[in-house]
Amino acid sequence: MSQSLCPVPADQRPINEYRDLKASWFFEWSSWPRPRFQRRLLLLWGMAWFVSGPVAIASFSLKEAPFHTFLAAALGANVLLLLILLRLVLGWAYVGDRLQRPTVVYEETGWYDGQEWQKPEPELAQDRLIYTYELRPILQRLQVTLLALVIFSLGLALGWALL
Repeated sequence: MSQSLCPVPADQRPINEYRDLKASWFFEWSSWPRPRFQRRLLLLWGMAWFVSGPVAIASFSLKEAPFHTFLAAALGANVLLLLILLRLVLGWAYVGDRLQRPTVVYEETGWYDGQEWQKPEPELAQDRLIYTYELRPILQRLQVTLLALVIFSLGLALGWALL
């Protein structure tokens, strides 16, 4: 966005919000190539087991109900991973929405003085291209992953109910 014509503070401009999100340590890995992204998900799921596993073992007798213990730990790990994925989806979706909108809502000095700025056509076209070719594939991957994890969690819950 043009520095001289755009009244929106630099940190509230959608293109800069996108760049900041893409460069942040938490959000950047969702834009990595698929195998690396999947390894990160497995690592996070494994780390979540360090929390959910001991809780499941303390909640159920490992000797008397090993399947319940395993399913409880897996569901606990899934919940933690679901929360992480949900945060990623919401963060990317927020910035994606701001990139696609023809106007930018911003605050000049605080929460009480909201303003709205109409993007010029070239800037709107640029923002929408960034959304279409860079951000939307990330968002779609995250949504599919989130859906797969929800289905997996439902399968674990069904397994629990059938035991």
